[in-house]
Amino acid sequence: MANNNFAQVVSEAVNIARDMRHNTLTTEHVFFALLRNKEGEELIQKCGGNVTQMIEIVYRYLIKYFPSIQNFSAHPDHTPALERIFANMLVHIQSQGHKQAEVGDFLAAVLQERDCYTAKILESQGIDRFAITSYLVETESKTHHFKQEHNEHKNESYLAQFAKNLTKEAQAGHIDPIIGRRDEIMRLSEILCRRKKNNPILLGESGVGKTAIAEGLALEIAKKNVPKALHDAQVFALDLSAMISGSKYRGDFEKRLKGVLHELDAIANSIVFIDEIHTIVGAGATSSSSLDASNLLKPALANGTLRCIGASTFSEFKQTFDKDKALLRRFSKVEVKEPSREDSYKILKGLAPIYEAFHHVHYSDSALKACVDLSHRYITDRFLPDKAIDLLDESGAYFKITHPHSKPKNISLRDIEHIISKSVHIPKSKVTQDEGKLLKNLVKSLKQRIFSQDKAIDEVVRVIKKNKAGLGDTNKPIGSFVFAGPSGVGKTQLSIELAKALGISFVKFDMSEYMEAHSISRLIGAPAGYVGFEQGGLLVDSIRKNPYCVLLLDEIEKAHSDIYNVLLQVLDSAVLTDNAGNRADFKNVIIIMTSNAGSKESNTLGFNAHNHAKTQSAIRNLFSPEFRSRLDGIVHFSPLGIQEYRLIAKKFLNDLSAQLKDKNISITIDSKVIDFLATRSIDNDLGAREIQHLIDSQIKLYLSDEILFGKLKNGGKVKVSTKTTDSIPSLSLYISQ
Repeated sequence: MANNNFAQVVSEAVNIARDMRHNTLTTEHVFFALLRNKEGEELIQKCGGNVTQMIEIVYRYLIKYFPSIQNFSAHPDHTPALERIFANMLVHIQSQGHKQAEVGDFLAAVLQERDCYTAKILESQGIDRFAITSYLVETESKTHHFKQEHNEHKNESYLAQFAKNLTKEAQAGHIDPIIGRRDEIMRLSEILCRRKKNNPILLGESGVGKTAIAEGLALEIAKKNVPKALHDAQVFALDLSAMISGSKYRGDFEKRLKGVLHELDAIANSIVFIDEIHTIVGAGATSSSSLDASNLLKPALANGTLRCIGASTFSEFKQTFDKDKALLRRFSKVEVKEPSREDSYKILKGLAPIYEAFHHVHYSDSALKACVDLSHRYITDRFLPDKAIDLLDESGAYFKITHPHSKPKNISLRDIEHIISKSVHIPKSKVTQDEGKLLKNLVKSLKQRIFSQDKAIDEVVRVIKKNKAGLGDTNKPIGSFVFAGPSGVGKTQLSIELAKALGISFVKFDMSEYMEAHSISRLIGAPAGYVGFEQGGLLVDSIRKNPYCVLLLDEIEKAHSDIYNVLLQVLDSAVLTDNAGNRADFKNVIIIMTSNAGSKESNTLGFNAHNHAKTQSAIRNLFSPEFRSRLDGIVHFSPLGIQEYRLIAKKFLNDLSAQLKDKNISITIDSKVIDFLATRSIDNDLGAREIQHLIDSQIKLYLSDEILFGKLKNGGKVKVSTKTTDSIPSLSLYISQ
């Protein structure tokens, strides 16, 4: 009469009455058990009740009105009220045409007993009989729909359930056209026409168009633009995840996969495409068995009865296929490289009409070129053409949303610049700025931020201009420099300001972390069998993520000498390969190495010709001839004088003033403060860094307390001057509101 769940509720109610030493089983005992049941809890919550509150109310009621007795019965009698509720429940399920009672039927019968305490609790929570019956009808409808759907799927073929016919999709016009990639499609056709081991696997980075090539093959088959042996072929895309997710018991997945293979075998000239094919290794296997999808496929893959196209990335392929040699030898690799910017533009040109019709916009040629160029420059962690297509699609979506009732929008170069600036969170001014104008003003902008190093700035900018003019070596970095000079004269700061001025990323490696020979392997990845082999190389990964950047190798002389051998190929051919075969391209990188070699000699008695010769000698001892010959220049930074330190002090104080302005605080600096900071710096080996240390220790530390807890909490005025205590000068601060 009762279903399994409700029978468990009644059984639990009897246990509760027995545990509480009650001689009778009441409606409240059953309701208390129902509230602690998963199905009952869900029903109450869906009807708007608070289960936790109800449990507490019922428990207090049972404790208060049903005292424990010494000689309680192991089988408590039902109260008359509970008997009436069970009788009403029987009538209710018979009227509904049901065979078994559920927890909902019990609650519906309870609400017919107006004087029942449980009914009053339900009504106090806003739950009435209508809410209960509505929930039961909805649940029954969903169950019926699921059973109907299950029966439909049961009669449907495995191939129809778990695969999509790409050839029919192509004939129906549901697949986007493939532009280029003719060589890859021909290579696929050649492998598919083999007698045995006719299984190509497409290998390439995410977004280069592996899936599009498989769909392109289906398009070519639909057009009969393939070898005659493939004219009547059908390409099926297998959904392996759907096949796994629906399997309920051991052997179900194997049955489905075998069913798909049997149906494919019955279709003449069938080809199966498995995207992310590395997932077949281990798919469907249990902890006690090695039987997985790959082992089920191996016999068919080897004898040629099943033709399979796979797609995977290099990293996933290495982790799975490389370990299973038996599976690996059944596939032939087809490497899919990232298309050039010219080819990507042609792809976008071919796809533009489809996106124009969808978004009701029009893309200009300049917009299409901008999608390629800007995505290539600023979206560095993904690959063409995928990232360019995404930018094209996003720009159309943006203007469809922002101009819903206007005429078709003509999307221009400026519109793409606006979208890319939002996507990668960089100032629009950096994206829209003309590169020629930027290079023309580069010297001026750098000299405004770096003082007394005009010669160094001129030397660096000349090399950059030569490269941008197309007169440099296209197989080398934009520029490679060694910045040599004493500490605190602006070597690191020039690198930072150069990256800011050019609007590119700044990547820094502190070479003191690579003092041991074995630590150099962290830059390019540890060899096979060593700890960290799976992690790849830090330097390679950084440049792959930021191909347009200023790379600073700070204090290069502190690293182990093996670093110079690693950098030789970078300076010579602008390429570095890690332990996994991933290549980092340095052609758009400015490499800067800082060094303090010879700085003691240059700081002794002025930077004269004799000391310059000593510095040159120290650098020659540090860098080998073959290393020095590959550099674009060794840039010497001269020590700073009192006037330069004054300018640097002004710059740091102006930066502090800008920070305080945001907090509604104005600061006034006495001229003697600048002289004090400059004098202290020139007497110190730290150089310009001493100015920053003095500002931090004698101004910022004091102001931080006042801003957080004191007079400057709501803004105010600050005056900084100097004072002398016991013949020792220091800074003095005066605060007013």
